[in-house]
Amino acid sequence: MKVAAPAIRWTPWRFVTAFGAVSLLSDVVYEGGRSVIGPYLATLGASAALVGLVTGVGEAFALAGRLGTGPLADRTQAYWRLVLIGYLLTLVAVPALGLTSALWLAALLFVAERAGKAIRGPARDVMLSHAASAVGRGKGFAVHEALDQAGAVAGPLLVAAVLAATAQRYRAAFLTLAVPAVAVLLLLLWLRAGVPDPRRFEPGPEPGAAPAPPGARLPRVFWTYLAFTVLTTAGYATFGVLSFHLATRHVVPVAVVPVVYAGAMGVDALAALASGWLYDRAGFRALASVPVLTALIPLAAFTRTPATAVAGVLAWGAVLGIQESTMRAAIADIVPAARRGTAYGIFAAGLGGATLVGGLLTGALYDYSITALIITVAGIQAVALALFVTTVRPAARLVRPA
Repeated sequence: MKVAAPAIRWTPWRFVTAFGAVSLLSDVVYEGGRSVIGPYLATLGASAALVGLVTGVGEAFALAGRLGTGPLADRTQAYWRLVLIGYLLTLVAVPALGLTSALWLAALLFVAERAGKAIRGPARDVMLSHAASAVGRGKGFAVHEALDQAGAVAGPLLVAAVLAATAQRYRAAFLTLAVPAVAVLLLLLWLRAGVPDPRRFEPGPEPGAAPAPPGARLPRVFWTYLAFTVLTTAGYATFGVLSFHLATRHVVPVAVVPVVYAGAMGVDALAALASGWLYDRAGFRALASVPVLTALIPLAAFTRTPATAVAGVLAWGAVLGIQESTMRAAIADIVPAARRGTAYGIFAAGLGGATLVGGLLTGALYDYSITALIITVAGIQAVALALFVTTVRPAARLVRPA
C-alpha cells in the first residue's frame, strides 16, 4: 500500500526567498572574491590575456561542468546532496585565496570555486523551477536573483572596506569572507529540513516516480535558444578583463574597483526584477535586449573616462542579471520537468564554453586593439539578434510544456 508523503508546510514564496537568502550570503563570499580577482592576479604577475584565460576557464567550469551534473541531478534526484557539496567547495576555496601568494595556486582555487557552482547549479535551478511554477517563472527566478545580487553588492563592498582599512591587503579581505561562509552552511541545513522535497510545489508526476529515460529528446526550440545564448555570451567580457582595464589603466583607484563591481551587481538585481516581470507578461520578447546591451558594453567599458567606463560595467551587470534570472526561467517554460536538470546542464555547458571564448577573445583583443574588440563584439551580437528574431522567438511561442 502506497503511503502519501507529508505535505510541505512552507509556501512556494517562502522557499524562493529562503533560497534567495542562501544565495545572498554565498554571494557575499564568492562575489566578494570575484570582485578583485583581476587586480589580485595582476599583483601576482598575470597579464590581461592570462586573467582572461583564468577567469574564462573558471566560468567554463562553473557552467560547462553542469553538462555532467545536470543529467546526474535528473538521474539521481539527489538535489539537496548536490547543492550541499557544491556550496561547500565554493565556501572553502574563496577564503583559501588569502592563504597563498602563488599565481598557479590562486588560479586553481578560483577555478575550484567555480567548479562548486557547477555541482550545485542544475539541482538548485530544478528546485527553484518547481517553486516558481506556483508564483510565475519570471518573478520567482527574478526575486531569487535580486536577493542573490544583494549579496553580490554587499560582498564587494565588504572587500573594499577591508582593503581600504588594511592598505590593500588582499589576504585580510579573503579571510574575512570565511564568516559568511559558515552562515551559508547553517542556513542550507535549516532550509533542507523545512523543504526536503521541493518537487511537491509543482503539479505533475508524484515525486519518486521513475526519471525520464536517458535518451529522451529535448524540444527543438531548446537548441535554437541555446545557440542564441552562446552567441550573445561569446562576445561578453568577463569582469576579470573589465577590472584589469580599470586598475591597470588607472581609470579608477584599485580600492574603488570592488565598489564599481558592487554597483554592477545592484544593476544586475534591478535588471533581473524588471526582465522577470516583463517576461511573465511578454514572454521571450523580453530577451531581445541582451544582444543590444552586450554590443554596447565594450564601447563604453574600455574607455579611459571614468564615468563612461563605469557606465559600461553597469551595462555588463544588467546583461548578467538577465542571464542569471530570466534566461534561466525560460528553460523551465520550454523543457518538461523530467528533463529539466539535463536541460539546465546543457544550457550551462553552452554558456560556459561561450564564456571561455568571451574571456579569451576579449582579453586577447584588448591586448591587441580595443577598436578591433568593439567591432568584433558588435558583429557577433548582430548575428545573435537576427537568430533571435527569425528563429528563437517564433518557435518559443509554440512551446509551453505542462
